Amino acid sequence: MPAKILIVDDEPPIVDLLTYNLKQANYQVVVAGDGEQALAQARRERPDLIILDLMLPELDGLEVCRTLRRERDVP
Repeated sequence: MPAKILIVDDEPPIVDLLTYNLKQANYQVVVAGDGEQALAQARRERPDLIILDLMLPELDGLEVCRTLRRERDVP
């Protein structure tokens, strides 16, 4: 089973580029467009790795990181 990567970014061109390349490398990709979605996706999907933008709408990336680190250890 391929590793699951959560991409958190609010800029579609960046998300598209990362998604394309990660899928080409046989990773399973999950996407979130803001901090609230990121927390929900991370809790639901349990990714192996999170690529997290710091400047996000709703809830910034640092707060998302702090919240997730309190809940579990994800690189």
